[in-house]
Amino acid sequence: MSFPLYEKYRNSGIEWVGEVPHHWRVVPLLEVAHQREEPNAGMLEENLLSLSYGRIVQKDISANDGLLPASFETYQIVRPGDVVFRLTDLQNDRRSLRTAIVEQRGIITSAYIAVTPTGILPRYFNYLLRTYDVRKVFYSMGGGLRQSMKFSDLRKLPILLPTDAEQSAIVTFLDRETAKIDTLVDEQKRLMELLKEKRQAVISHSVTKGLNPNVPMKDSGVKWLGQVPAHWEVMKLKRMVSHVVDCLHTTPTYEGETKYPAVRTADLERGVLLLDQAKLVCREVYEERIQRLEPRGGDILYSREGERFGMAALVPEGVNLCLGQRMMMFRAAVPNSPGYVMWALNSDAVYNQVLAGTAGSTSPHINIADVINYYIPCPGPAEQAEISDYLFTEIASLDALVAEAQSAAQLLQERRAALISAAVTGKIDVRGATIAAEAA
Repeated sequence: MSFPLYEKYRNSGIEWVGEVPHHWRVVPLLEVAHQREEPNAGMLEENLLSLSYGRIVQKDISANDGLLPASFETYQIVRPGDVVFRLTDLQNDRRSLRTAIVEQRGIITSAYIAVTPTGILPRYFNYLLRTYDVRKVFYSMGGGLRQSMKFSDLRKLPILLPTDAEQSAIVTFLDRETAKIDTLVDEQKRLMELLKEKRQAVISHSVTKGLNPNVPMKDSGVKWLGQVPAHWEVMKLKRMVSHVVDCLHTTPTYEGETKYPAVRTADLERGVLLLDQAKLVCREVYEERIQRLEPRGGDILYSREGERFGMAALVPEGVNLCLGQRMMMFRAAVPNSPGYVMWALNSDAVYNQVLAGTAGSTSPHINIADVINYYIPCPGPAEQAEISDYLFTEIASLDALVAEAQSAAQLLQERRAALISAAVTGKIDVRGATIAAEAA
């Protein structure tokens, strides 16, 4: 879809904006908005709000993360149409979206800046600030990067100000077009979730039922496994591995001439080792951390704590790496297939045993003594290898589809940001599109 330009432009005086429509004004923020400073003293309001991913969301005030009710008296009251800025931690976080419009009356931390638009349409103001946000304008304010900013730092922020009618047309256009894009993004995200569910189902079915749908089945005797092929055994993990290694319970140092990956739980997904994001250590740290057993191709890495606990991946051939924190390593005993054992550890059949062992824990973690006693379905070596090869092929295919969906969602989100930017900076004239849509 292409859109016309305005008839005449002029220099805005803002380097990153460039030219704007000739009749648009450029004014300081203080001319179109004032700071809202309405304390919640006496707990006048209990609707707790928070800024998350560029949206103001409602939170449960009773799940207050340890805050006493009196703590919320220090919060500030905000009202629909206000715009909130989170201009803290600027040095360490350059990824967050830092502005959002308020949709309902509530309270929000006083660490945030709340402003009330007075000389500008709130929703246009919100779209404009989203472009400033995405373009990282706030990080360059005040003569360099600062940890946080106050309203006094924002007062002179240049604001592009079309006529009220144009602001309204831009809002109508962007509300409609971004809603369409958001629907497409949601579809891609839903597709990713379905693919990931299928991925996990393929793993779990293959390592508990095998690849032959006509084979006779038997009760495994283990509630998490259910029925397994009649010719399979069910045995504890310790019978299928020859070596079990726990990590050093110290944090590696990432200094010096670093070149050896120290794999952490964050570097694993089910069946995938994310070496490109692993932190590196120097030779001395590497040698210290491999004294118990040097990882080699085909060894199985297993996460014992964190958000990705209970996930396994293989060590690639020809890669020298060591264990970071919260990691275990297994070596499959001959003649077992390392790939099969790894996929079995990633199955729901094993993961449910993990969850049962960590029930009630606020910070789930797994001990080696528990892991080696998990029950594993065990076909013969040839069938293990066949299942392993099948899963590597199928999972690679599903992961490629997930990557395509992720790419599509990313492109749509970039299109969304570009469309907002073009409309609020006058690079396109959307008035005609708005009139046409209303007439349709």
